[in-house]
Amino acid sequence: MRPRPADSDALRQQRRVLELRAKLHAAIRCFFVERGFLEVTTPLILPANAPETHIDAIAAGTGWLRTSPELAMKRLLAAGHEAIFQLGPCFRAGEQGRWHHPEFMMLEWYRAPAGYLDILADTKALLAFVTTELRGGTDFSWQGKSLSCAQDMWEKYTVSQAFIQFAGWDPAVRFDADRFDLDLVTRVEPGLPMDRPVVLLDYPTPQASLARRKPDDPARAERWELYLGGVELANAYSELNDPVEQRTRFAEANAARQRRGESAYPLDEAFLAALAEMPPAGGIALGVDRLLMILADADSLDEVLPFRHG
Repeated sequence: MRPRPADSDALRQQRRVLELRAKLHAAIRCFFVERGFLEVTTPLILPANAPETHIDAIAAGTGWLRTSPELAMKRLLAAGHEAIFQLGPCFRAGEQGRWHHPEFMMLEWYRAPAGYLDILADTKALLAFVTTELRGGTDFSWQGKSLSCAQDMWEKYTVSQAFIQFAGWDPAVRFDADRFDLDLVTRVEPGLPMDRPVVLLDYPTPQASLARRKPDDPARAERWELYLGGVELANAYSELNDPVEQRTRFAEANAARQRRGESAYPLDEAFLAALAEMPPAGGIALGVDRLLMILADADSLDEVLPFRHG
């Protein structure tokens, strides 16, 4: 038997992070199982991902590594499963930085019948639960900043409110994709409160290709994003279940990719065929590595990933 390496600060830190990750995964599973959700596993290699303007897939043989398990999980909803969750790896090309990595752990859950505000209630309860499990309460610090995940501390802005306040225009009235992307990063996100969870909701429909339009306001879609400590943590929808409109949205996303000089992606015809059977549902994708980074009081993903690309 080979001798164990000498104890070191680096080894102790790695062990601490591995234990925190295991504890976070266990807490997530406990939360959902106690609420009657079924944990599912779907393929890592797909014939097609959902085409999205700013997300690039990694080729794998004749298919693609999944950028998200979303389409497969929605097929399970269409088959009759009402409350499901999945914790597993996803892959995106060209994502490398402080808060980005080409391989990352994603938590997704879907339930029906439900909408995006039902998923928001789930998320408030989940964050209160996991912060209490890992940090001993809903109030804690990250990189010297005080944070609170208490359910009564959450703050909401509509996208229109946030853009009018921080950028001086309303993208739902006159949408400009390039201006939206630039102002979101440089003006809106830096203006959001840093000490609590913040939700931006009701996105312009062109920024929500898999979400239902608001029934009384079709220029806006039932989508929200969650920020914690300035970090984008989750993205949620009232899920679009009209296969004709979804096909059109995918075509628009592929056209936008081609205008940017990028390849169009094939469509998942099995998903589109099943979509008509999917009941009204809500769903969400949450970045587990980013959440772990905050709970571990780490500055970047590199500090919570035992193995790194590049």
